[in-house]
This record gives sequence, C-alpha cells and structure tokens, in this order.
Amino acid sequence: MWGPSIIGFGDYHYKYESGREGDFFITGFSPRKQNLTLYIMPGFKRYEELMQNLGKFKTGQSCLYIKKLEDVDLKVLKELIADSVKYMKEKYN
Repeated sequence: MWGPSIIGFGDYHYKYESGREGDFFITGFSPRKQNLTLYIMPGFKRYEELMQNLGKFKTGQSCLYIKKLEDVDLKVLKELIADSVKYMKEKYN
C-alpha cells in the first residue's frame, strides 16, 4: 500500500536535477468511487498506438482513469501495463 488507497507494485528510486529524490511504485491502481485509476508512470506519449486501441478512458499526466473495465480492451490494457513496467525497470534498475 502506498498511502491509504493506492496499491503499488514494485518500486524505483528517482532523483531530479534539483537534488530532490525519493521512492515510488513502478505501477499501481486505486479503486475510487468515480473510476478505477491506474498509474502508468512513464506517461502516455510513448504508447500512442496502444492508447488508440484501448477503448474509453481519460488520462492525467501518469494516471489512466477507467469508469468500467468493460469500457476497455483488456488485452491492450495488459500490454500497456507490461510495456510501462518494462520501461521503468530498464530506466531505473
């Protein structure tokens, strides 16, 4: 658990040029009242093709908001999560 409502998987250590550093999860989710929030830490720009085939969703900087799992293609969602985890592990390990 990362806080009271986020389930995170894996972790990585980040350090900004400013000197600020910390630890965070590689991917995660939070079942919220309005939607299911998935955390895709690399963001979405590198996954444009997958996003076009995902279905109905909204995004924030690294957050993927899904109202119902039935609204998205689960195979595409699985690929998106797997690709983002792979990217994060390669970048931070």
